[in-house]
Amino acid sequence: MPPTAPQPPRLPLLTRAGCALTREIEVLDEYGDRRSIHIPDERPLTLYVDRRELVTLMTLGAEPELLALGYLRNQRLVASADEVLSITADWDVNAVAVRTRAGVEEFERKTASRVVTTGCGQGTVFGNMMDGLQQVQLPDAASARIRQSMLREILEVMRQQPDSIHRKAGSVHGCALFRGNEKLMFVEDVGRHNAIDTIAGWMWMHGVHGADKVFYTTGRLTSEMVMKSAQIGVPIIVSRNGVTAMGHEMATRLGMTLFGRAANRHFICYTGFERFDSEPEPQRAPMRVVSG
Repeated sequence: MPPTAPQPPRLPLLTRAGCALTREIEVLDEYGDRRSIHIPDERPLTLYVDRRELVTLMTLGAEPELLALGYLRNQRLVASADEVLSITADWDVNAVAVRTRAGVEEFERKTASRVVTTGCGQGTVFGNMMDGLQQVQLPDAASARIRQSMLREILEVMRQQPDSIHRKAGSVHGCALFRGNEKLMFVEDVGRHNAIDTIAGWMWMHGVHGADKVFYTTGRLTSEMVMKSAQIGVPIIVSRNGVTAMGHEMATRLGMTLFGRAANRHFICYTGFERFDSEPEPQRAPMRVVSG
């Protein structure tokens, strides 16, 4: 008999429940003038898995289906996208319903212990996530690297990001996935953890691995952000913000490279120097003070 051809992955069926991401309101400014501005339209989204309520996420709702899929991935409640049959979002009831093909194994045990995180909009991490960190395998420093010139290009791409909700309305975080200087996916949300979950869902739906990618975020690098980046296989993270002590410790243990305070040509490399090909900026000459 001829060998059986490999079967393509069975991807879940998704709705495309779009919604307005900003709302126009009237404000009064310091000059006594009334004018209209836009603000992010935050809303609750309750996630159900096989008709069981799991969590309520506060979100803009740009990609609720991908958010739900990425949340399940990063909470390690499902091991692959083909375990999910369908994801249906409905903004009339502010809910997203996930149907799995065979149920979530040990659902009650996996969701029994929750840790409230520092995520904007108050994220939750199920306790058993910490137990699986030793299973995370990232590429070695020889195969996953970044040059300083490439880091500058990534920062320039993000600086010029068009149609940004942050530019229009503020009060949101943005996250992006890069291959080299090519931006593959960009999403904004009220919480940075929602944004990375959405990217995780997008990666599963498109069969994208993280080994040769760089993850960018405007948010601070907490343990949750480092952990989720590791779980999607991305070894290099760039943040416009700083890093917490626990985030730093976790990245060191996992062999990840963290860049923070990154904007324009400035940055700090906190961990993983071995992945970084430095091209140092010329030192500025000290200013001379001439007395009269």
